[in-house]
Amino acid sequence: MTLKTRFAPSPTGYLHIGGARTALFSWLHARKHGGRFVLRIEDTDLERSTTESVNAILEGMTWLGLEYDEGPFFQTQRFQRYRQVIQQLLDSGHAYRCYCSRERLDALREKQMANKQKPRYDGHCRNLAHYPQDRPHVIRFRNPEHGNVIIDDLVKGRVVIDNSELDDLIIARADGSPTYNLTVVVDDMEMGIDYVIRGDDHLNNTPRQINILRALGAEPPHYAHVPMILGADGKRLSKRHGAVSVMQYRDQGYLPEALLNYLVRLGWSHGDQEIFSVDEMIEHFDIRQVNKAASTFNPDKLLWLNHHYIMHSDPAHVAHHLSWHMGQRGIDPANGPALSRVVEVLRERCKTLEEMADSSLYFYRDFDAYEEKAARKNLKPASLQGLRALQQALEQLHDWRAEAIHEVIVGTAEKLELKLGKLAQPLRVAITGGSVSPSIDITAELIGKPRVMARLQRAIEHIEGLPQ
Repeated sequence: MTLKTRFAPSPTGYLHIGGARTALFSWLHARKHGGRFVLRIEDTDLERSTTESVNAILEGMTWLGLEYDEGPFFQTQRFQRYRQVIQQLLDSGHAYRCYCSRERLDALREKQMANKQKPRYDGHCRNLAHYPQDRPHVIRFRNPEHGNVIIDDLVKGRVVIDNSELDDLIIARADGSPTYNLTVVVDDMEMGIDYVIRGDDHLNNTPRQINILRALGAEPPHYAHVPMILGADGKRLSKRHGAVSVMQYRDQGYLPEALLNYLVRLGWSHGDQEIFSVDEMIEHFDIRQVNKAASTFNPDKLLWLNHHYIMHSDPAHVAHHLSWHMGQRGIDPANGPALSRVVEVLRERCKTLEEMADSSLYFYRDFDAYEEKAARKNLKPASLQGLRALQQALEQLHDWRAEAIHEVIVGTAEKLELKLGKLAQPLRVAITGGSVSPSIDITAELIGKPRVMARLQRAIEHIEGLPQ
């Protein structure tokens, strides 16, 4: 039998970091064992589910490279099947109609809380003599009153829940729509899911789902409940801790493999290894080795990993992702040097692709103004002679490569008896607009001769226009 895992997000928002880690763990477990990975969109919350959220989830999965073998399936397309299963449970006596009003249930809850009891349904309609269909009602699962549910959780270990702790949960609302615990059970059963890997906030649902599965004559899957991710303050990761959406990290210039590498290490380890290729993740990952304790999200560690991947990945691969950021800035990379060359010269100094994109704009378009401090220090009358001499020498240069440009700059400095910095730095400000760039000869090569000559002329005219 082929092993199956699934990722089943609700489309009520973006794909968040916790969901992405759950998807990654499920995907890795399937890939490691030659299994299949299913994507299921749990969109039964009709008020909060949106098409935009579905698209955000699919976009996030695609960007991360977590390809699915089956799906995406949508629960809203399976309502007829859920109704059939609900009727099956009614017919077999494993479910019943409940006519309790909201007022009765609220009063019951208040009384239980006042008596310091766990709020739960009291089974008022569980054994009625008659169950008319024409009165307003919900449908409840008739949970076993005795015995217990044993969960051999792959992360938490053995968990034992007494059935007396579980009340009769609602499986169909008054309008007939199925609830989460019913739809999940039917889908996991009929899609052949063998391993359910999900957040440990679902652990309290698991014994209820196991009981429904058994009422339907199905064998429960293996469960692995993964601890939550915390912020630095020890509270559950949320927007107050910064970016929590996967695509926000794309927007901020992170490579998908850096985020995957970081997420796989949130609660799992393989010796002291920090850097994992996707193939290494698949080879070494074991869901049973995931920590029971919650993990703390460390943005600095993620940034370190991202810089590592920018530094050591194929420049063409980094350039592929950088291209999106250039487009966001209105830059067509065809109007300048190959992006892979830009990656090569900037990757040591840039920790994110956003930073790299901002640092490379002068390669592709003219800047509006000089950095004020850089211009004041370097574009002054004393620099005029050197820039004019460079302009003449570079105009005669036909071999527009860094090595030849370097020789011209050095030769001009020697001819004018200037220290190299006294010539190179004014040139840098003249052609980039600022005081920071890669090596000036490589920078000039990548900007290209036409732009360099035009910008040199602009700098000369700027100096000539200064008050004497």
